[in-house]
Amino acid sequence: MSTWLTRILETKREEVAALRRNPPVRERDRQDIRGFADAIRRAPQLAVVAEFKRASPSKGLIAPELSPEVVAPAYEAAGATALSVLTDSTYFQGSIADLQAARAQVAIPVLRKDFIIDELQIDEAYAAGADAVLLIAAALPAPRLRELSSYARSLGLDVLIEVHRVEELDAALAAAPSVLGVNNRDLHTFRVSLETTREVLAHVPEHVLVIAESGIETRQDAERMASYGADGLLVGEALMRAMRSGHMEAQMAALSVARAGRPLRQVPAAALRAETGPADGGAAHDPGEDLRAAPGR
Repeated sequence: MSTWLTRILETKREEVAALRRNPPVRERDRQDIRGFADAIRRAPQLAVVAEFKRASPSKGLIAPELSPEVVAPAYEAAGATALSVLTDSTYFQGSIADLQAARAQVAIPVLRKDFIIDELQIDEAYAAGADAVLLIAAALPAPRLRELSSYARSLGLDVLIEVHRVEELDAALAAAPSVLGVNNRDLHTFRVSLETTREVLAHVPEHVLVIAESGIETRQDAERMASYGADGLLVGEALMRAMRSGHMEAQMAALSVARAGRPLRQVPAAALRAETGPADGGAAHDPGEDLRAAPGR
């Protein structure tokens, strides 16, 4: 069955094939890497990873006229802990050039947000100045997730590993994320439920740094994520729309709430599955089923 995620991943396979014909050139020892995880850990309040995002498949155009040179320093001045820059061109109208332009304007860490399936994309991010990369558990078989995470970390980059459901946690945690992301948006359907963060965080070990992603717009949403135990938020659409309307500082202030501390965790993800089985009563979802043909190293 074709979903948003399967369509995007097919495009990524084509992009990786093009990268193989013209691989990125990168220096081996960058001295300017900024700590993405450390910035989130040190944030005095709930960390805000502010995203530069022109468009999305589910919402269409958001703020196509805004440039990273304008948005990135405005985010930093308003108190963003870090930046996220969407670099997918086909579905989100972003680019690697956006990441380079944004990072040149700020002193805070910058995350490359894309659908990464190959080391060449990590090389590309490294060469462009990214401080961290996103890996998505639903897009990669567990062994491949570990390989890509290890490769990124070997370059000195932090790794944000994203999950959408409890069943993806074991694979994500085994890949040693610098930060765990809980995406409230189902990447197959693009439907959003803020309860996803609560459901997943109940099974995340205490020591793991966690940010909540997608669907967070109001102060009440931010406080809700804090109450579930999130250490930070990744917010794109709400901030981009507020930037467009001239209310970005107020929007950022609304998201800057106190950390609530971690609620007591319940049971490990593996134990939950052993006791209950798949939530829909059917076969368990294989996180790698959408990328069987992913290119190797």
